[in-house]
Amino acid sequence: MTDTTATATESAQKPPLPDHLSIDPRSPHHVAAVFDHDIGITFNGKDRVDVEEYCVSEGWIKVPAGKALDRKGKPLLIKLKGKVEAFYR
Repeated sequence: MTDTTATATESAQKPPLPDHLSIDPRSPHHVAAVFDHDIGITFNGKDRVDVEEYCVSEGWIKVPAGKALDRKGKPLLIKLKGKVEAFYR
């Protein structure tokens, strides 16, 4: 019975996951409080660990395109469209 109470308390402390989230702190879609917890992304039924940005309502994720970098040294991103689900692990 205490395990259920502990789980309910932990979920109450976690902020709701936004519809659009980015790991880049310069982005207007970056929410620092969400990154205090481990986040999982499921894309088309498969867990992805390389997601840089996602939007659930529009159904896309952005992932690095290989080892290519832009002129600022950040990875080049490609947008993949499909079914996106975000959750806390």
